Amino acid sequence: MSKQPHTTAPEIAGAAIDAVEETALLKDPSTTSTTTAASTSEASASAAIASATSPTTTASTTKPAKKRRHRTFEQTPNRMIFGALLVLLGGSLWGINGSVAKTIMTDYAVSPLWYACVRQTIAGVIFLVVSAFTARRQLVGAVKDVRAYPKYILTAFVCVALEQVAYLYVIQYTNGGTATVLQTVNLIMVLAYVCFAARRWPHWRETLGIVMAFCGVVLLATGGNITTLAMPLPALIWGLISAFSAACLAIVPLKFIVRWGDMVVNGITFFLAGLMLVPFVQPWRNIPQFDLRGWLLFSFTVVVGTFMAFWFFMAGMSIVGSLRGALLSTAEPIVATITSVAWNGAVFSGADLCGIGLIILMVFVIQHKPAIAKETA
Repeated sequence: MSKQPHTTAPEIAGAAIDAVEETALLKDPSTTSTTTAASTSEASASAAIASATSPTTTASTTKPAKKRRHRTFEQTPNRMIFGALLVLLGGSLWGINGSVAKTIMTDYAVSPLWYACVRQTIAGVIFLVVSAFTARRQLVGAVKDVRAYPKYILTAFVCVALEQVAYLYVIQYTNGGTATVLQTVNLIMVLAYVCFAARRWPHWRETLGIVMAFCGVVLLATGGNITTLAMPLPALIWGLISAFSAACLAIVPLKFIVRWGDMVVNGITFFLAGLMLVPFVQPWRNIPQFDLRGWLLFSFTVVVGTFMAFWFFMAGMSIVGSLRGALLSTAEPIVATITSVAWNGAVFSGADLCGIGLIILMVFVIQHKPAIAKETA
């Protein structure tokens, strides 16, 4: 999270989150925060925000990080299976969302800007309304934190609006599967930031992951022939912009998410992102000619593909933990690719599939042992 739009996705892997946590611990050993991934993803900002923090941690703790125990190992086998199914369901819904977005934009001539503007605004309202019932104190605190408003606006623009628009443009030029896989490259960007902030070189597994991601993108962009560009150049540029924005989403709003909770931050940033686009899009002047099918599809992307996907994903993450959740979240690009072929008639060459496989495998490779040890400590 797309992770689509988008959401999703989304919808940053646990290794990158653990790496971000590692940097935070280097700066302040008394503060811990856990993050999770999409990304992700459906390029949904919800996927990315979902990836940005673990729902099991909503505030700082004064206990040393090394004494932290993870909830994952307190779960029964049946509950662990239930949590895994929730993560798979959330990631799959984000993956489906990308293909649904392609259908809407193709069949009803909907522009990515209109789609992003209306979807983000409505989804933001839903998140805020739910937050008013489930996290009223955090919501009120976030609204009263006037000094944080500039950062809310920055997060809404760079991490949500830009990410969503870029993701949707990639879908318009290609398909949901390609857009989701390209966005997954955000892991490497987060890793680069973490290594720079921690003043360390990547571990050998991280280095291997970087090489795999680079080769995967090259195969997707060239179709295996490096002398030509098989993918439209705008799609490649927008795809890298989407990945960059998703990487920012794992870093920029992290303190707010730890303090106020992901549901509240999602609501504020999604709503602001939608409002930012309103003056340019003026959605009331260009309402698509939706029939019943069109309105049902669009409602699905907002309610099911964005809000419910986020809720399922985060509920599952709270049970299985960020590491397992990150590995399970690879269902998103897989489902996005399958539905792109089945619903949108997308055609992937052998080189495309190899590139997609390398990028998905990169998520597993980058889960190095130090991260596992830290999560289970």
